[in-house]
Amino acid sequence: MNMIVAYDIADPKRLNRVAKIMLDYGARVQKSIFEVAVTGAIFAEMKARIDKIIVSDEDGVKYFPVCEKCAGTVETIGQGGFTDPDHEYYIY
Repeated sequence: MNMIVAYDIADPKRLNRVAKIMLDYGARVQKSIFEVAVTGAIFAEMKARIDKIIVSDEDGVKYFPVCEKCAGTVETIGQGGFTDPDHEYYIY
């Protein structure tokens, strides 16, 4: 499933930890917004990892599912572009 994950984390240390977790699953498209393509099981894993970090009274994370049809109609103005979730990533 394709998803947009947006978060607002109050504490800088928790913010960095959540950002590092999100980099394991998708591509950053803005400071606190990621595009991810995950299975149901991987989504549950990602969500559980984030749930361990955040403080629900101070932080917020939203998961927006994006259907295949809608993902193909995304428009971008300015910086940013299509992020291919199937693209190979190289870690140096």
